[in-house]
Amino acid sequence: MMTKETRPIPGAMTLAEMKEFASFGSATQRYIRRSLDVGLNRADAIETWSRDAVEATSIQVQIQLYKRIEDIRKAIPNDCAIDSIEAFMPGLMSLAAYDLGQGRINSFPAFRFLYERLLGPDSRPWLPGAFCAAASLPHLHPKTRKNLLQSISEAAATAPGWSTREPSFYPEWVEKVDVSKTAH
Repeated sequence: MMTKETRPIPGAMTLAEMKEFASFGSATQRYIRRSLDVGLNRADAIETWSRDAVEATSIQVQIQLYKRIEDIRKAIPNDCAIDSIEAFMPGLMSLAAYDLGQGRINSFPAFRFLYERLLGPDSRPWLPGAFCAAASLPHLHPKTRKNLLQSISEAAATAPGWSTREPSFYPEWVEKVDVSKTAH
């Protein structure tokens, strides 16, 4: 008996990623887009995202912290040996603690969505542990810690394997269109 090889439908994964992104609240979507601009050096994040001096300062802090991303990427372990995580997990947990502390990433799916893009698919096996560690830290309000920790599904926490497929959808800033000025 021959089995038919299944191939992904072109664009299906991109569409799934877009739908997942659309399921996040507007503040989470905004923070993810801003963080990708900072972490991937896509645009002047302060010019694009700051609405006031407080937000500009927050973005400046994020820019300084996100300078670690390249080193964190280089330190992603190739195996599960405990000694291979020492150069990786502390930096990842520190960055995750900052992002969760901003109050815009309010679930594991949103965290995973952001970090898969910041660090790449090889980081996937490490994201549940980093998320749980950062979500447990005392800088977060107890109710926030509870909500974050409850947002990670059993399947995500106990996955037997992870995809190595690169993310295909990287959300960006979209200018608002003034519909009163559009041609009819």
